[in-house]
Amino acid sequence: MKLIAEIGSVHDGSLGNACKLIEEAASCGANVVKFQTHIPEAETLPDAPSPAFFAEEPRMAYFRRTAFSIEQWRAIAECALKNRVLFMSSPFSFEAVDLLEEVGVAAYKIPSGEVTNIPLLEYVARMRKEIFLSSGMSTWDELDSAVRILRTSGPLTLMQCSSIYPCPPEHVGLNILGEMQERYQLPVGFSDHTMGFAAPIAAVALGATVIEKHFTFSRRMYGSDAMNAMEPEDFRLLAKTLKEVEIMRQHPVDKSDASLYRDVKRIFEKSIVTAAAVPAGTVLDTSHLAYKKPGDGISAAQYVRVVGRKTARDLPADHQLQPEDLA
Repeated sequence: MKLIAEIGSVHDGSLGNACKLIEEAASCGANVVKFQTHIPEAETLPDAPSPAFFAEEPRMAYFRRTAFSIEQWRAIAECALKNRVLFMSSPFSFEAVDLLEEVGVAAYKIPSGEVTNIPLLEYVARMRKEIFLSSGMSTWDELDSAVRILRTSGPLTLMQCSSIYPCPPEHVGLNILGEMQERYQLPVGFSDHTMGFAAPIAAVALGATVIEKHFTFSRRMYGSDAMNAMEPEDFRLLAKTLKEVEIMRQHPVDKSDASLYRDVKRIFEKSIVTAAAVPAGTVLDTSHLAYKKPGDGISAAQYVRVVGRKTARDLPADHQLQPEDLA
């Protein structure tokens, strides 16, 4: 399973923060770190509106202030390699793809707002890299078009996502995971915008092979992503829990085989015993029988095979019946 720490723009334009976030995410259990590669002039008009959840800075000014140079992106890629995590980013323009290719990005995440940007999808597909496609704000028709294009690239994973920050439980859309699998016959993942643990855990239980979660040092950090992100202590717990859920899915239990419970069955189940002393030659009926622990004698489930049989010898009360006690 891939656990993506979505660092996004939490670094706030600091290369030091970016590298420390990679180190911390790796130590918390992430095996992928994901950034956003913004080249402002290539992706947005100067007067483009900001999202409602972050209006402290004009969009263009924020992107310019937090953007990295190509040398800084190389340092980020090297930091990911050093910490043994996959370096992935979301490009928002052709120029961003070119930059990421130059610094050696390992995989691409198509963000929700770019699903209908067909020229960009076609350009990314030509890179032949692994791609994670966010479903975010998209309809099935829009996703059909995107999948048709991106199938021509490297491995493709579809990410159920709800573009609401933060996302309430009623809009998570866990049902879409199964619908995606059936519709596209591709691996599915879950990009989580909730504030807790329940949604990603449920997603893995339902078959998600990738989980993406926003990551921050503190939700009190400035910026567009931090307030809706997960802090290290919780991220570490999430990583541990998801590994356990993955193990559960990888090891289905055969309910027809109870050999694993042999010892506890002996302790907790019931055997047939005599309810009172029974003379030899007695034809047993239910009044002669009781059912008590341990379960290492004739099982209580077999009482109908005992009723009507004769005792082969005198039996005391509370005697656990054995096959040789019956004529």
